[in-house]
Amino acid sequence: MSDTERNKQVVVDYYQTAFGGNPQKAIADHFGPVYIQHNPDAQDGPEAFTGFVNWLRGEYPNLRLDIKRVIAEGDMVVTHSHLDLEPGNSDNPGRALADFFRLENGKVVEHWDVIQDVPTQAANDNGMF
Repeated sequence: MSDTERNKQVVVDYYQTAFGGNPQKAIADHFGPVYIQHNPDAQDGPEAFTGFVNWLRGEYPNLRLDIKRVIAEGDMVVTHSHLDLEPGNSDNPGRALADFFRLENGKVVEHWDVIQDVPTQAANDNGMF
């Protein structure tokens, strides 16, 4: 398996494990020695990440993360995902996420994201995913 394919698997497992309710395991298995966060609303480091995931799951205990696409080049992995905060609630269809992860030696060390609410109505029929 190439490093790029391995990096994709690392990110998918990390992301699904964390948002599936076990951010501590995701960190233990997949974080590098540093975690640099570029979201201006989030702090660096594994403790901040764990706190965020635990808070989000506390607010939305049934949330579901569905990774739609994974693209990788070198040490960068990009995911396009649907974060459904309240599955079945048509008034809150969730968020579209584009997450960019940088890895070193097969471990996540840096993260950027772009987040957009999924609208209940759109100007076209193409969908966001």
